[in-house]
Amino acid sequence: MTDSPLTIPTWYRDPLVEQAMGDGHAPIWKHLLSLVPENELSGVRVLDFGCNQGGFLRQLHQIRPFCEGVGVDIAFQSVEEANRLKGNLPIVYQTNTRLKGWDGHFDIAFSHEVIYLIENIEQHADDMLRVLKPGGVYYAVTGCHTDNPLWPQWRERVAEHTHTVVQERSLADYTRIFSTAGFLVAARRLGFSGFVPYEPDGWMPNITAAIDYYCNTKTVFRLVKP
Repeated sequence: MTDSPLTIPTWYRDPLVEQAMGDGHAPIWKHLLSLVPENELSGVRVLDFGCNQGGFLRQLHQIRPFCEGVGVDIAFQSVEEANRLKGNLPIVYQTNTRLKGWDGHFDIAFSHEVIYLIENIEQHADDMLRVLKPGGVYYAVTGCHTDNPLWPQWRERVAEHTHTVVQERSLADYTRIFSTAGFLVAARRLGFSGFVPYEPDGWMPNITAAIDYYCNTKTVFRLVKP
């Protein structure tokens, strides 16, 4: 089902980078899940907003099996690949990013490096509140914000190498927007505890910047529906 104001074929213009993105994010996803107190998901319905090729929900189900997962993304070729890769897992992937028909359906939701690309973030906040059950939680993770000292350079690279439209927001902006929508807002640094890889690919100027980004800049919002 397509119900997006915008659809794109893939996030990255280079298909090889698109395919490698899930592998690169996997250690971050694992660390994120170590921070999430919701350990028992056997009867839980999970939403992944901005699922790309579906790697997060596949990894989550392997670590903490859930009863139902839904992944949504504006990249229709990536969604097709996610459905190809899911096998027999209880997951549906689609491009219905407005999530019509899912009101009050989900217990927990995640997004990883997605909210900085959403043009109408106020509408997104309203939609996420609508589809969560009372007491449901939305974990939104991003290091792409104006408080990041690398953001001026990254903004240009994201615009150059992806099919997306970059937005300019601070951590304070996200706090205000999600609070106004009705969420109880809390946050923490990701505080990645593993070894941080460094590749001279233009994103990180040096290893010091890479360590600082994953430990101190990348932020996890915990948004609870009252």
